[in-house]
Amino acid sequence: MHLITKLTSSFLTTCFVIASGSGLTSGAMAREVRIYSGRHYNTDRKIFKKFAKETGIKVRLIEATGISLVERLKREGASSKADIILLVDAARISNAANAGLLQQYRSAKLDKEVPKEYRDPKGRWYSLTRRVRIMVANPSKIDVDKIKTYADLSNPSLQGKVCLRRRNSPYNQSLVADQLVLRGEAATKKWLNGLISNVSQPYFPGDISLIRAVAQGICGVGIVNHYYVARMLAGVNGSKDKALARKVKVITPNPAHVNVSAGGIAKYSTNKKEAIQLLEYLVSPDGSRGLAGPTYEHPLIGQNNSKEVKRFGSFVPDGVTIEQLGSFNSKSIKLMGKAGWE
Repeated sequence: MHLITKLTSSFLTTCFVIASGSGLTSGAMAREVRIYSGRHYNTDRKIFKKFAKETGIKVRLIEATGISLVERLKREGASSKADIILLVDAARISNAANAGLLQQYRSAKLDKEVPKEYRDPKGRWYSLTRRVRIMVANPSKIDVDKIKTYADLSNPSLQGKVCLRRRNSPYNQSLVADQLVLRGEAATKKWLNGLISNVSQPYFPGDISLIRAVAQGICGVGIVNHYYVARMLAGVNGSKDKALARKVKVITPNPAHVNVSAGGIAKYSTNKKEAIQLLEYLVSPDGSRGLAGPTYEHPLIGQNNSKEVKRFGSFVPDGVTIEQLGSFNSKSIKLMGKAGWE
């Protein structure tokens, strides 16, 4: 019988033990893996429960914001009990690796299952799920046929109609990094200046609030992660949000900017064998679909098959690697600030 129990709650951190009591020997029961996760989905715990049942490895899960988890790892140092850290966004996992918080490791299975562009060349982290940065538009406010790429949002015809999430959003930082890789600094600066000149509303704290504003006609168009719209369409946030999501038009650039959630082994992991085993489980076709399916993300290979996500059509990644997104993060933040992105 499986057990999930809430242990403590402090500093916006929630801890759980996910164990399997299936008649295993005491030696097997002693095996465990500790996860620091910046993902906050109940469905993730179902995957961990399945892993625990199949392997007999106890999973200890700590959930918190990505930034606080990274700071916790730095603070704990060599006394840290973390084995795996799961983070959302390319820059966060790259920065954690570059800060020396993750260790190098090789796994033939991980290298086989995770496409090259979605893993660290140095073997410090591997992607688990994918997110597409899309645009949502209100057809009653703008001509949606004239918007096909992120670059189109800098068109002067959209003056006062563009809404954005705040500059500190890692998803927007990675989008700008993506444009730096593809278009170069000069073109990206020009795009940012045009984009920001089209913003008239206050910057939004999150993607969902931005989607609501577009649906209500407060904004004409905005940039969000695809799965937020899908969750609203599925009624995860209630009937009101479901109705609002139906009012927006989703525009997926071709090719599109793709971000990820990813996992790596903590520098001071004491359960490295079990940690690698869990990561191998998570990147397998079943594991990746198990993580991505219920959250409306995309698995590492293929696409989410939910009817909500299928409404958005297929997408083609633009080819920028996750490593590149992390490398250009600092420059993207500087350029966003200079352009007036608040």
